[in-house]
Amino acid sequence: MRALDSQIVVITGASRGLGAAIARAFGREGARVVVNYYQSPARAEAVAADIGDRALPVQADVRDPDAVQALVDTAADHFGAPVTTAVHNALVDYQFDAEARETADTIEWEDYQTQLDGSVKGALHLLQACLPGMRAAGEGRFVGISSNLVQNPAVPYHDYTTGKAALLGFTRNMASELGADGITVNLVSGGLLDETDASAATSDAVFDAIRQNTPRGTVTTPEEVADAVLFFASPWARAVTGQNLVVDGGLVMK
Repeated sequence: MRALDSQIVVITGASRGLGAAIARAFGREGARVVVNYYQSPARAEAVAADIGDRALPVQADVRDPDAVQALVDTAADHFGAPVTTAVHNALVDYQFDAEARETADTIEWEDYQTQLDGSVKGALHLLQACLPGMRAAGEGRFVGISSNLVQNPAVPYHDYTTGKAALLGFTRNMASELGADGITVNLVSGGLLDETDASAATSDAVFDAIRQNTPRGTVTTPEEVADAVLFFASPWARAVTGQNLVVDGGLVMK
């Protein structure tokens, strides 16, 4: 797999939070970066401006296959080569609020469907849009973003965690099928991050509990998770596929 500074990378949901940190991390390493956004053009443009002329903000709803195909085609046309690295980070309509979450008594199937559409349908659309270019190049990297809640649902965010668990099954099946094409498919699972828009509603008590129960005594940052994504995209991970790397400071050890 080519070095990071030779890659064209699409990151979904890259206008804020973890996605923005991932985009900036690839930009720091010299990659050409597509900053995908759904409803935040100004934020996406700010992230692209931080990276410079190697970044391109592009709008697309990951749930729409035509929009995702247009996103990948726009990237290839702009940079003059196919996308060979794709990071599926987009999170649809979710806040980590332990007090206001849906419970076993109140949650509805539509809540699950929303998260399955964002996590798995979005991943499928992105990977399928990138496959022809990856196969033509003879290599590819796909990295999904999951959560340590799959391993340890300390707070039962039913719909969110179920969507991320399904993404793990998607990842391993795709890794099994696409390895012969030189394409690796992996997951990075962060803990609760300090701090993103999605975790802004989380109470100080929850963050304090994480610090007290994590070997490092800290809450993981978006930048720390972003560096793990870079590993999976790098030549050093060429023999790693179908894996789920938990990046949470040791809170969940598996």
